[in-house]
Amino acid sequence: MTDERTPRRDDGERRFLDDYDPAAYAPAAVTVDVVALTIRSGVPHVLLMRRSARPQLGWWALPGGFVRAQDGPEGPADPDLPDAALRVLSHKTPLPTEIHLEQLGTYGAIDRDPRMRVISVAYVLLAPDLPDPDTGADEAAWIPWSALGHGVGDSGPGGRAAIELAFDHARIVADAVERARSKLEYTALATAFLPPEFTITALREVYAAVWGRPLHGANFHRKILATPGFVEDTGRLADRGGSGGGRRARLYRPGGAAFLHPPLLRGAP
Repeated sequence: MTDERTPRRDDGERRFLDDYDPAAYAPAAVTVDVVALTIRSGVPHVLLMRRSARPQLGWWALPGGFVRAQDGPEGPADPDLPDAALRVLSHKTPLPTEIHLEQLGTYGAIDRDPRMRVISVAYVLLAPDLPDPDTGADEAAWIPWSALGHGVGDSGPGGRAAIELAFDHARIVADAVERARSKLEYTALATAFLPPEFTITALREVYAAVWGRPLHGANFHRKILATPGFVEDTGRLADRGGSGGGRRARLYRPGGAAFLHPPLLRGAP
């Protein structure tokens, strides 16, 4: 039975599509850029690549590329934009099964790319301790946030950057850092930087690294356990005690809550 609520393609629609000329409009390209964030040895890093081709040859940039609109010599068409984001990133670093990928924003300033009008859909990816990038035509490396102006005590864009990025990628990285910092306040996103089981101390170190400031251990521990659904006790202990040889810490896992009530605010002691 035909659902009368579903529009059907009539002859007029077919004629319109047959006569439609995409060349009648100014061309524009669509790319994806990925801000891959991880914490390595307690320090937040972002994955960058040094461009091996013009424009902006030799500049550091985010992993990215043009969306494949159709099958071609380089490979099949990207089914959707997240697929394109994972494709370009997987060429630079092995990706674990458990990752957090979300759309960050769309960037389309007319002068953001000197070649033509290029609209980029940026994604942010969070995962624990991602491995070293694969070597290839483009040099790739994990770069500390501090080298991009997002170091300790800098709560947003405007810090002094030691590395200048291609195109508008400095703005995209700044937006991604602020997205991560703000989401740690009101969501359980911090656990995306951790293995499936973790200690409260490890969770606190994530907050301290991303926010760029130290946190009081006892106060943090109390707030975490008082936040419904944030973490749950596994009933197990860590394999080793602390650096001073103390008691083994309890292990926790994500508790299933998506949002934190009450939130953990950056300005709170």
